[in-house]
Amino acid sequence: MWRRTYLLLILVRLYFALSPSYIHPDENFQGPEVIAGKFTVSLRLLKRGQVTVEYMFAISLVGACMNCAPRVTPVTSEGSASLTINNRLGKIFSFPHHLTWEFTSSEPIRSVFPLWPVYGLPMVILRWVWTETGKEEVAPRIVYYTLRALMFILSFVLEDWAIHELVPSPQQRTAAVVFVASSYVTWTYQTHTFSNSIETLIVLWSLVLIQRILANRQRSSVFSSSLLGILLIFGIFNRITFPAFLLIPGLYLIPHVIRKPITLLALTLSTLLAALVAIITDTSFYSRLSFSLTNLLRNPTIAPLNSLLYNSQSSNLALHGLHPPYQHFLVNLPLLLGPAYLLLLASPTRISFPPPLRLISALSGTAFLSLITHAEPRFLLPAVPLILSSIRLPRSKILLRYFLGAWIVFNAALGVLMGMYHQGGVVPMQIWLGQQGERGVLEGVGKVLWWRTYSPPMWLMDGNRGEGGVETVDLMGNSVEEVMELVKRLVGGCRTGQGNGPGLVVLVAPKSSVELDRWTGGDVEGECVFEEMWSHRLHLNLDDLEFERDGVWATLKRVIGRRGLTAWKIKGNCER
Repeated sequence: MWRRTYLLLILVRLYFALSPSYIHPDENFQGPEVIAGKFTVSLRLLKRGQVTVEYMFAISLVGACMNCAPRVTPVTSEGSASLTINNRLGKIFSFPHHLTWEFTSSEPIRSVFPLWPVYGLPMVILRWVWTETGKEEVAPRIVYYTLRALMFILSFVLEDWAIHELVPSPQQRTAAVVFVASSYVTWTYQTHTFSNSIETLIVLWSLVLIQRILANRQRSSVFSSSLLGILLIFGIFNRITFPAFLLIPGLYLIPHVIRKPITLLALTLSTLLAALVAIITDTSFYSRLSFSLTNLLRNPTIAPLNSLLYNSQSSNLALHGLHPPYQHFLVNLPLLLGPAYLLLLASPTRISFPPPLRLISALSGTAFLSLITHAEPRFLLPAVPLILSSIRLPRSKILLRYFLGAWIVFNAALGVLMGMYHQGGVVPMQIWLGQQGERGVLEGVGKVLWWRTYSPPMWLMDGNRGEGGVETVDLMGNSVEEVMELVKRLVGGCRTGQGNGPGLVVLVAPKSSVELDRWTGGDVEGECVFEEMWSHRLHLNLDDLEFERDGVWATLKRVIGRRGLTAWKIKGNCER
């Protein structure tokens, strides 16, 4: 019975892995977007309450750069500045893409070291296989779904295998593997290209190695110790939060390394070597000069240190949102665990003492992360499989039946929401726009305006059209008055709106934006005509919930009843 259940859950996980939901922009902008290809996007920053463009810059990045020498030109108001990076290693793809501030600041806080084996190598292999078949360059959608399939495989193989290793009892092991596999977090978050998803796998396997070292009292476990050192550096350079989950479990190694000093030697040497490779990789990527040993010694780029210094200042964290210290334990864990959170509260009376290492890691890691005032649910992804594999199901058949019913409903609802509908139209829309650009449908369109959505992944726009493609403008949460003022200025009147100039504009916005109804309806009396081009139904914009303004029922009716994401081509109204 459990085998059939587990097989069904694997298929569910695969389905959600290949569903194009968009949980958080970081799954693209801190992952594939960084090394996807060629950078030819103009970014416009609009001041709140002001439609005119105050500042514009463009960055040109040829490929994924390991040894770069950038050239920066001065910027003037309403002008442009370009950053050209000469890549000696060639490019992976020619997709347009965009680096966020974490990678472009003078003290970058994100490392590219973990991105190469996780995303870069699969991209290189995919491109090689694709070109060997005689086909043209790989389409962005193929790369996107390949990476999603890769994340599914990593989750299915490495996560489930690690749980199998961490749980010693065969009976509890079966229940733990199925329990973790039935969580919506495993279906959705863990199959997306989050650094948190990679962090989860590294935490799990670090605990496996620690457990192996502790179990082997007669030998020094040189191989496991060396591999642990590599994983520690990979985890730290992937996310600075990684050590929080291993600080307490790592203390268990102290008696062992005292008895077997060679274990400490192997751990230290592998850690130092991996750290050196990581620092060289980041310094090569971010250096404005050609890489040299002198440059490495004088001005190394240590991204985790920069991240630690940045996040240690509350003023910086305030830019991203501050949360109370109980946010993780009382809000985020219940959101991730659902009914299992109640079992966690009841489990201490049924857990042997000392508690299992995996539970110690989860709770201590959550406690340490609670000291940081910026607390998002995905920061606790490593704790989810560790907790679910530690708690025990109710012994009472009646309680077990009620729990399983609540567990299935909770994960089915959150799985559909986060795995299918949450910003689910952004990726298909961006892929569709790239395809239409190749087919000439967007002829005359100079800009695509995105409103009330997550920032669209730039690399999913097909870059095979060369330089001077469609410009993407992210309007985020600007008011409808600001949006329409910008649209009217860009359309530029009736003549250009008919296609005789650069006045055609595409606006991408949720269908739940009722403020646009006065322009998108049948009777148009304004200066602009909205022509619907394409719509994706599986899209919900949870940032548009206005319960205080419109009430609960009216808000849900609008957001759910008018779900979907639509692209309108806008031109001047020549018939008024």
